[in-house]
Amino acid sequence: MPVVGLDHVQLAIPEGGEDEARRFFGGLLGMAEVPKPANQSPSGCWFTGGGAALHIGIDPDFRPAKKAHPALLVDDLAALREALAAAGYPIREDKPVEGYARFFTEDPFGNRIELMQRV
Repeated sequence: MPVVGLDHVQLAIPEGGEDEARRFFGGLLGMAEVPKPANQSPSGCWFTGGGAALHIGIDPDFRPAKKAHPALLVDDLAALREALAAAGYPIREDKPVEGYARFFTEDPFGNRIELMQRV
């Protein structure tokens, strides 16, 4: 049976980090927070945007993901770069990928995040 799609990506954060996650993923990146199903843990938060689903979960032994990462497609990479830099988030360039402009940043917890725009 072939894989037919990607449902979501989960990122871990430390306990109590939900408000920072909301400011970053909801505020800066413009993703919409969606309610978690009642049978899921009340901690953490879920976001959607542009067909992407991102689940933020609490890990009591949290360590930031420095290599593994979500790659989120955006429609105005330049504006997002400015907003992230103004908010103090790192902007890291990487090798070019044909058909995309892109850079890496980190969420408030040090998780690697790739932001891409088709060109």
